[in-house]
Formats: sequence, structure tokens, C-alpha cells
Amino acid sequence: MRIGEVAEQAGVSVRALRYYEEQRLLGPTRTAGGQREYQDGSVERVRMIQQLYAAGLSSRLVREVLPRCMNEGDSPVGFTDSLITERARIDRQINDLTEVRARLDEIIAVATDPSHPDHCHPVRAGLPDPA
Repeated sequence: MRIGEVAEQAGVSVRALRYYEEQRLLGPTRTAGGQREYQDGSVERVRMIQQLYAAGLSSRLVREVLPRCMNEGDSPVGFTDSLITERARIDRQINDLTEVRARLDEIIAVATDPSHPDHCHPVRAGLPDPA
């Protein structure tokens, strides 16, 4: 299968396929003329790569877990540990963003409430009084 066919069937760009090749996630063979030729199952592999990226995994981690997700041999040592660690990292990001959103909500409340004592200085809302 040619690169354009795989891209169309998988719903990705040709550029994405080239990137996956650079990241060693996808390995087409080359014809005598130098054109990429993809094996059966490449479309499914590309779709799995997309799912792993959509889950927030880095290229390194995708490269690590992709073979197991595609049932290509035994699970590497620490396979689930890597995923659990990644999930914990995402949880920390969610918590950090939730805190940032709460601070922004406070600033918005002060900025939109003319009766609030810090209305003229919305950035100071929630900060200790310097006096």
C-alpha cells in the first residue's frame, strides 16, 4: 500500500506518516524506485498511534507501548508502570490547571464586582495585604 492510501484510510496526513517513520513508530519498506510501501495492518497501527498520542503520551512512550498495544510480543518490563506514571503526571497537570482556573475565577470576580475592595486592583485579589 502506498503512503497516500494509508494516509487516506487512517485519516491522517502524509506528513504525519513521515513523522511516525522518523519516530520509528512505523516502518515501511522501499520499492526499487524508492517509494514507501506499507504492509497490511499499517492503517490499524496508525490509528493506534493516533489513540496513544490523543491520550497524551510522548513519542518515547508511544514507541515503548505500541508493540504491546499491537500484540507484537510480550509486554516489556514496566509496561503498565510507564502508563501509570504517565497517568499520575496527567493528574498533576489537571490539579495544577484546576488551581490556576480557580485563581483566574477570583480575579474575574474582583474585576467584575465594583463593590469589591480590590476592584481597582484585580491582580491583587487573593494576595496578602502588603501593609
